[in-house]
Amino acid sequence: MSKVRFRSDTSNSFFGSFLYDQVVPKDHFLYRLRHEIPWGTICVPLTKVYKDGAEFGPTPYHPEKLLRMLLVAYLFGISEREAEETVRFNLPAKYFVGLGVDELPPEHSTLTVFKNRATEKLGVGIWDKLFQKTIRIAQKKGIAFGTLQLIDSTHTTANVNEEKDKQRQKKDGKPKRDPDASHTFKHEKQVMTKDGQFFKVPERVYGYKSHTSMNQENRLITSLKATTAKRNDGKEFISLVKKDQRVGVVKNTSTTPTNNTEYSADKGYDQGDNHYYLEEHNLFNAIILMKTRTQEKWRVMKNSSHYLKLIKLRKQIENKFGEEKLHHRFGKCRYLGLRRYKIQAYMTAMCVNLKRIMLLTGPNYSPPTPALSLST
Repeated sequence: MSKVRFRSDTSNSFFGSFLYDQVVPKDHFLYRLRHEIPWGTICVPLTKVYKDGAEFGPTPYHPEKLLRMLLVAYLFGISEREAEETVRFNLPAKYFVGLGVDELPPEHSTLTVFKNRATEKLGVGIWDKLFQKTIRIAQKKGIAFGTLQLIDSTHTTANVNEEKDKQRQKKDGKPKRDPDASHTFKHEKQVMTKDGQFFKVPERVYGYKSHTSMNQENRLITSLKATTAKRNDGKEFISLVKKDQRVGVVKNTSTTPTNNTEYSADKGYDQGDNHYYLEEHNLFNAIILMKTRTQEKWRVMKNSSHYLKLIKLRKQIENKFGEEKLHHRFGKCRYLGLRRYKIQAYMTAMCVNLKRIMLLTGPNYSPPTPALSLST
């Protein structure tokens, strides 16, 4: 096979380099993100999406550029169509992608083809592998991982108008617009009547769910699994712990569980299999227990000072979910179907991890004091 070929660019031309040097300072977030992350290593598997490694056919864009342009949509919390416009007119974004000043960006439809090809040829798991590489990068950069892992899930609403969708199904006999989206009970909310009386009604979510494990100390997402909304939280606990083990963030070499990795989660994860798995692998159990746990061993666990300290930190993972939804458009699905939702989930997690890595390795970063880190 001859040398793999991709489209050349003018980013290193005299004019392009001079203008970028004036506009994009070396401490700019996007400048650092382009140069401090080993994109070549990350994108090695993606060259396989092109026939014979891009040796034949029209000269394609390098997968590094397409992945970074896709990340622009997630970093800015915009659509891929809007990302095309942003990269066209925003010089720092254009520099991050790797285009020359006078170059037009790839069309947003090119990103769709890129995602589809990667998923079809490499499987949807390729997006999980790309996300996992952010953990490897953090480890190589010397970012410390604490012993406490927080597990929880968050919902993403399907990009569907339910009422109109039901009318379409009833009137025209058409299938659901999003075939994989499902309902689930979220919580009860208080509603006030016209008479000023309050009563509780169940609030349901229609869409999908992202099950997440996050390291409490560095706030990096370490593992993730995307499912339909009706999937039970507790059933995904063990799979997340196993993923954490594979990326090397779990420590269980000490005979004392309090010196090993600790796991905290809410009552939805209070299931026998989860408790048994943590015990078998010598990991400290800080899952919040339901009131029905009345046996002596559960009372001892509930009254443990270390357990009580850890469960207070559990809610910190909700700050990460808030960041994803507020700044990176994770509150609503970008695409239809579970397969495409997985792309969104892994790309969003990759995005927030890269942001966090840039913060933790920045020249002006100063870590919080131990007391503060336990309370924020």
